[in-house]
Amino acid sequence: MTSPGFSAPRLRDDRGEQRPDGPGTAPQAIVPALPLEAERFLRSLALSAVEIIAGARNLEQIARWVTDDVYAHLRVRVSIAARARAVTGTVAHRPMLWIEHVTLSPTATGGFDAVILVHDKRRPHVVSLQVEGATRHLRGTVLVVL
Repeated sequence: MTSPGFSAPRLRDDRGEQRPDGPGTAPQAIVPALPLEAERFLRSLALSAVEIIAGARNLEQIARWVTDDVYAHLRVRVSIAARARAVTGTVAHRPMLWIEHVTLSPTATGGFDAVILVHDKRRPHVVSLQVEGATRHLRGTVLVVL
């Protein structure tokens, strides 16, 4: 089953007859998760990322939900934020966060792109995410917190 709005190309052999899909044929789209499930996952991942950078949550808590590249990027952001808190003498605390807006769009590969506006008491954070996944197991492949 493919996602709505995506139709795989029908391949024909030299005689003009349809040929079965097999090795060397066009790739098929991965069945995406339901948009509601994906939105819940994206909201949770965005909130967790902001809490991790704020020092209120351990980075290891989302290790299974993101790729190695995203994990390495977040590790750098966490170390920079921790050094900044050490220099200024600020203590890490759990921020009071809420989500104001979510823009979600499906990709051709069965994943989702999202831009999420997360607020805390001091300022807004824009979190840009891309998740991919087969058989309903989503994993963050891109995560940027501004």
